[in-house]
Amino acid sequence: MRAHRIAIAAVLFAAVPAFLLRSGLWAAPITVSTALFGLAIVAAAFALSWAAEAAERDVPRALALTAVALLAVLPEYSVDIVFAWKAGQDPAFAPYAAANMTGSNRLLLGIGWPAVVGFAWLRHRKTVVPLDRGSIPGLAFLAGATVYSFILPLKGTISLVDSAVLFALFLAYAALAATAEKAEPDLVGPAATIGALPALPRRLAIAGLLGFAFLTIAASAAPFAEGLIHSGRALHVDEFLLVQWLAPFASEAPEFLVAALLASRGKGTAALALLVSAKLNQWTLLVGSLPVAYSFGAGHAGALALDQRQTAEVLLTAAQSLFGLGVIATLSLSLGRGALLAGLFLSQIALGGLLRVGLHAPDAASTELLGFTVLYLLLAPLFFFRARGKTLRAPRISPCVVGGGGGDP
Repeated sequence: MRAHRIAIAAVLFAAVPAFLLRSGLWAAPITVSTALFGLAIVAAAFALSWAAEAAERDVPRALALTAVALLAVLPEYSVDIVFAWKAGQDPAFAPYAAANMTGSNRLLLGIGWPAVVGFAWLRHRKTVVPLDRGSIPGLAFLAGATVYSFILPLKGTISLVDSAVLFALFLAYAALAATAEKAEPDLVGPAATIGALPALPRRLAIAGLLGFAFLTIAASAAPFAEGLIHSGRALHVDEFLLVQWLAPFASEAPEFLVAALLASRGKGTAALALLVSAKLNQWTLLVGSLPVAYSFGAGHAGALALDQRQTAEVLLTAAQSLFGLGVIATLSLSLGRGALLAGLFLSQIALGGLLRVGLHAPDAASTELLGFTVLYLLLAPLFFFRARGKTLRAPRISPCVVGGGGGDP
């Protein structure tokens, strides 16, 4: 389709300014260059997403969902790894690495998951999006990673031992997903155009987009990460908040868009499965990659230290993840439960921003983080209790079906 070809061309063109800046052929103010490097990362994220989705033609669906989710968040990984690598050389960068990781995880759960059921309701008036029983292994591994993540704030570090555990969880899940039955993929947008090509042109197009994305990320990740900090200081904006929320929002935009398109077209199950897989990827590979990058930066094996604020942020992220699992324990997400997920997330962001930026009250903001952590931990068992037995009784459904019916809160 012509519109899809135009979209692909636009994504390729969007990265040109970043290459000009990186090569020294053009100079721009720090805020402008940071925005352009960020735009290039968004372009790379779209290219990765389209390529990975089109590749679903050739691999099992469960493994394809894992690959799509993994590749779509690679731009996020690149920024976080840059911060972790720099932290190995300068401890001042350590809080930014943890901030980027916690922000991306909470954004995916607090906005991404609710957006799926929101679009399903807006377009089809369906108030419940179900998950296939094939999603149970992914949720089980996500539960394992979530339980393990509570150890991190207790230790106050993320170490190479943690990396080994989290990588093992992901590899076990990927191996299990690779054995799943192959199914016809749900492709939308430019990915559908690429996927419809004959085998050889399709694979060449996929390889070309992947190569473009990796080169763009390699050229843009470091200057974008550094630019966020310098831009925050130049604009008198809390650079910590820019790193925690702006960078993840930019790099995850394509993934959210793919999920929204799937949900809008009546494929909410596939959309929700994609974002569940993305959450598992982030909670295992993204977290586990930080000590590895830190050790390379330091030149020796080491652990990424968490300061008091980052310890609270990681604990809050773990609590939100546990609550999210409780919300989806019935293998479905209703409009009411999605609204609760989003409402709690947005309330925490708004209150935390007000206390730290508006009122300059960091002590109160720290108390706010603890308060929302406790709230998530109190609510999670209630949802698990209400879901008891329902997961095992959930029917097997087509991955392209969006469920209907009334939603529970």
